[in-house]
Amino acid sequence: MIRLDIGEVVQRSGVPASTLRFYEEKGLITSNGRRGLRRLFDPGVLDRLALIALGRAASFSLDDIAAMFAPERAPSIDRQMLAAKAEELDQTIRTLSIMRDGLRHAAACPAPSHMECPRFRRILRAVASGATGARTRKAPRQT
Repeated sequence: MIRLDIGEVVQRSGVPASTLRFYEEKGLITSNGRRGLRRLFDPGVLDRLALIALGRAASFSLDDIAAMFAPERAPSIDRQMLAAKAEELDQTIRTLSIMRDGLRHAAACPAPSHMECPRFRRILRAVASGATGARTRKAPRQT
């Protein structure tokens, strides 16, 4: 049986050893022995690390990712959670696109002042009203 020591996993995955140890503490990955003081992993850990990286890139929390993993079986990915995350990312893309377009316009706008530019003022109103999703949410009341 081929096993990779922690140094090999670091080299192949690019994930620092400290992160591997943290992921193991969180139950995201498991080592299956030691060679001296070095942890050993099955080669499948590389696939798990790739899935973790994908989940993190999609802004899933480590707890969300951990819920998709069971220690000794293939990941069980909740399709509804994926669809909800995709919708959240769509909203983020729309918001960032509006912000990008607004910044480009502001950089090239011929108006003497940005506050005199009707398009810039429309962008400000959209952001202030929350129409772009960029408005900060109020904190819940403390009772």
